[in-house]
Amino acid sequence: MSFKKIIRRLLRATGYDVVHYRHTHHAIARRKWILDRYDVGLVLDVGANTGQFGQGLRDIGYDRRIVSFEPLPDAYALLSARARRDGGRWKACNIALGNAVGRSKIHVAGNSFSSSLLPMQPKHLHLAPESRFTGAVDIDVTTLDAIFEPDWRTDGSLYLKIDTQGYESQVLDGAANALQFVDTIQLEMSLVPLYEGEALFEEIYGRLIRSGYRLVAIEPGFSDAADGELLQLEGIFHRFGGAPGPRRPSTDDLR
Repeated sequence: MSFKKIIRRLLRATGYDVVHYRHTHHAIARRKWILDRYDVGLVLDVGANTGQFGQGLRDIGYDRRIVSFEPLPDAYALLSARARRDGGRWKACNIALGNAVGRSKIHVAGNSFSSSLLPMQPKHLHLAPESRFTGAVDIDVTTLDAIFEPDWRTDGSLYLKIDTQGYESQVLDGAANALQFVDTIQLEMSLVPLYEGEALFEEIYGRLIRSGYRLVAIEPGFSDAADGELLQLEGIFHRFGGAPGPRRPSTDDLR
């Protein structure tokens, strides 16, 4: 047995592994490759929580603009502090995105990041008891169409990330016009119902395919620790040649 295989076996016995850090083998390296390959100039981070996703982008070398959306007051306080330390390239917005403009009530989870505008299914609570809802707060909700800014397409392509705990379909509903300017979409998709009324993988996948996007990457997400069943995944979709090139959209485009 080679020295490399011996080291790898020892590491695996402790719960670790060594893998090639390149886009053909490693999910994080692939995400960075996608950002570079598609010349992403702005990431819209919908469902930012405390800024974990945005910080992850910075950690892999993405140094262009981020706009993050987070409705929870406590999580937003940490997110905005992170954004302020980023030298003006990261903007935080204390609002949720959905399919209508108005006020709504969000269920607050014990672990914060599982908070949702939708009720939680018993299976989710059973597998992740730390996600139990502990209360609810009133929040402002808007749509991507209502807030889309003309300069979001001037410095490269647009990347939309959605992690809204079962509310991804509603975010897409509120972006019917803005999506023509979105080249790449990353979103969380459930394989089994975890929130009441959420759209599952098959529905979201079909919707994006019909809109001209193609699935270019999959990253495993939440799974059942008892039997290893994958319950959620992150999908990255890109539209090849179907979206407009970088230009300044007019207000007429978004009506």
